Amino acid sequence: HKSLRLFTMPMWKMMLVAAVMCAFAGTASGTLTVSVPTLPSIASDQKHFPQLLDRHETLRMRGGEKKHKVAILTAGGLAPCLSSAIGFLIEEYTLYDPSIEIICYVDGYKGLLKGQHIKVSKEDRKMAGILTRHGGSAIGNSRVKLTNVADCLKRGLVKEGEEPQKVAADQLVKDGVTVLHTIGGDDTNTAAADLAKFLKTNDYDLTVVGLPKTIDNDVYPIRLSLGAWTAAQQGARFYANVVNEHSANPRMLIVHEVMGRHCGWLTAATAKCYRDELKAQNMLPSLGLRQDRLDVHGVYIPELSIDIESEAKRLKAKMDEIGNINIFISEGAGVDDIIKQMEAEGKEVPRDAFGHPKLDAVNPGKYFADQFAKSIGAEKTMVQKSGYFARSAHPNDQDLALIKDCALKAVESAMLGVGGVVGHDEDTHNFELRACEFERIAGGKPFNVQEGWFKAMLVDIGQTKDPHQHQQEVQKRHYKPNAPVRTSSQGNIRKRLEEQFAKA
Repeated sequence: HKSLRLFTMPMWKMMLVAAVMCAFAGTASGTLTVSVPTLPSIASDQKHFPQLLDRHETLRMRGGEKKHKVAILTAGGLAPCLSSAIGFLIEEYTLYDPSIEIICYVDGYKGLLKGQHIKVSKEDRKMAGILTRHGGSAIGNSRVKLTNVADCLKRGLVKEGEEPQKVAADQLVKDGVTVLHTIGGDDTNTAAADLAKFLKTNDYDLTVVGLPKTIDNDVYPIRLSLGAWTAAQQGARFYANVVNEHSANPRMLIVHEVMGRHCGWLTAATAKCYRDELKAQNMLPSLGLRQDRLDVHGVYIPELSIDIESEAKRLKAKMDEIGNINIFISEGAGVDDIIKQMEAEGKEVPRDAFGHPKLDAVNPGKYFADQFAKSIGAEKTMVQKSGYFARSAHPNDQDLALIKDCALKAVESAMLGVGGVVGHDEDTHNFELRACEFERIAGGKPFNVQEGWFKAMLVDIGQTKDPHQHQQEVQKRHYKPNAPVRTSSQGNIRKRLEEQFAKA
């Protein structure tokens, strides 16, 4: 909004500036005589140019005089940003123009198809800040692919002969929506972009501005997706309790399975957050409370090949030395191999509406536990998944700051009629915060295994002695630097938000 201050100058001042400039020009040439018009009083200015006085009216000049109606929906899996993003969007629109109507579709695209929405009231606007303190999605999520007609029909979301995309488009037209904010991953946002294109062909303008929600942090070209920082921190907190199970049985193998279908960023970041917190704790080795027993002994992600035999030998030596093993593994690590094995055994691999294998059924954590347990001589094996715990948390201070910045940019982009997914664009100088074009949005962005902190961690835990060992894997993929991993707050944003809410 700061960039729009130029337009807040009263009309009489602009007229005066123009007159003075013309007078200077006339004096220089000697051919132009200028008479300064009688300037209206402030009262007269308010009467004749009221649209220049109110902040929301002034800002609307940049986006045209079209009256907007805004809709918000969240879709896909949860992330520590959904409720907060809804709250910040409502707050920003209220500051921009309180007269803009806002509705929220219930349960994502399901609610859009069924015509179910909640109208945001004046009281809701005043209390929207409450949402920034909570996890989950206050308005509900669902996994619906509009181009999967059979799935939508099976779930009763459309009738026989109906096309889900047209049903959704018709509902947006019926509701009079001109701006749609989708908070979700690449599937969610590109589906919304397809809706906008479909409506455009039917002479209906819909501006879609998405926010990138995924704890995997794997969306091109977004540097850091909303909720990823928090998920890493929460995954570390989860394992800080689980790791104590190593003392419940001799020669215990604990497998911590972390979310991340194609990208290992979350697993790597979770391991780093956990180890940073561990190093800050006091130990008592003489009575058995040892850091090496609580430490991470292996990190396995989709971007790196895993030599089971070599790793089993290394981990067995560590097991013999300290009496337990803790490993972190991405849910997507080794999935292709597991699926091939399942299909070879005649087992059906369940898939979701988007065609993705259901990882709960594939169960990579159990697969690797079975692979390692016998080789390293584990007496007991435990597989623990932090995904649901981590993704349902409320955002930490770093994420709150990022979500608020993105919400502000999303409102600005929407009012200017600029569609896209808001985030720090990796392909721009200094990672500009902007609405990235939909055609550039894609999932499956890999984690850069050449990150210095990641290589240092692998060396530190003994998984590799050569930091250049994974150069071959790096050359196979197009990598860019990932967002830095931070484990402590940068300013107590939550405290300031609570103070603002208390005053309100």
